[in-house]
Amino acid sequence: MTIIRVAGLALLSLLAASAPSLAENLAVPGLHQPVEIVKDHWGIAHIYAKDEHDLFFAQGYNVASDRLFQLEIWRRQATGTVAEILGPKEIERDIGNRLFDKFKDKHPSRFFNCGVAEANMMGVAAGMAMNGLRPVAYTITPFVTTRCLEQIRTDVCYHEAPVTIVAVGAGLAYSGLGPTHHACEDISFLRSIPNMVVICPGDAFEVRGALRAAMQQDRPVYIRMGKKGEPVVHKGPIADFKIGKAITMAEGSDVCLLSTGNMLPEAMEAAHKLKDKGISAEVVSFHTVKPLDEDKLKQAFARFKLVATLEEHSLIGGFGAAVSEWLADTETQARKFLRFGTPDAFFKKSGEQEYAREVLGLTGHQIADKIIHALH
Repeated sequence: MTIIRVAGLALLSLLAASAPSLAENLAVPGLHQPVEIVKDHWGIAHIYAKDEHDLFFAQGYNVASDRLFQLEIWRRQATGTVAEILGPKEIERDIGNRLFDKFKDKHPSRFFNCGVAEANMMGVAAGMAMNGLRPVAYTITPFVTTRCLEQIRTDVCYHEAPVTIVAVGAGLAYSGLGPTHHACEDISFLRSIPNMVVICPGDAFEVRGALRAAMQQDRPVYIRMGKKGEPVVHKGPIADFKIGKAITMAEGSDVCLLSTGNMLPEAMEAAHKLKDKGISAEVVSFHTVKPLDEDKLKQAFARFKLVATLEEHSLIGGFGAAVSEWLADTETQARKFLRFGTPDAFFKKSGEQEYAREVLGLTGHQIADKIIHALH
């Protein structure tokens, strides 16, 4: 795993061009060319290498001044492949928090601060992935998706580079900061990009399972998280978390609530409200939006008189839309099908996430009320 973050005011690029010898060569078995590991005067590490297919050779470059960085040697002992020498890497856009302090203290050579340059961060991650590393690119949802969508599509997904993109504050988690920080469109455009896996964990334990599963993938993965401090729904670690396999949280016989992402606590609350009204609700965590768990969908629409999807995302192109497409494509008949999500409009009111959900009808008691109305 690699974490990346962008530094200072200058932009960094990985260029597909030959670089001069700027550091001591480190011989690495399995590579045609030696590996050079150097750092610039900001402390950003740069890796120079050609893999066994001669696909990758890169150097640090200052786009603003059109010149190479002044580099100094950063020596390490070479004992294996590039991935073995450098280990997993984390790449983060500069958001100024202390979240990764422990990681940086333990693995200083595996953390890259890419500054306020998310598009470049995604290019760096793609380059690392194509050079044998397993980078994780992380920042706030709209900035790690919308701002660098071209790089995700062309640099990461087109090359099927095993980059894990981790987004925090999805949906209306940062409601109080306004529409610039809302993220209700990301599932829509990321699930439409070929080769991309889209995971929306429902709580902290699902995040752990998702990250471990993502590290086993040889393709791009997008992990869409809420914010810190959200309710934990699972009782403990998930032993059998699998991408594309939904998890049944509560058994029921009348209605089925298919929840994705940070709406899982609301789905559980809705189930409790329905139980109080004599309605048995099954709750399923659809942590993976792409690929969908088609077996679970078949079971749900065959067994229940009403099925509902819950998401803190636009009804256009999101989880509910994906299920609707599946219904149409498979010619599956739904007795009653409801979709809960955000409307085709920016949320311009001032208030935190709880207030936004109340206004948009996305709280557990509102979901339960609408289901009761639909059943009668």
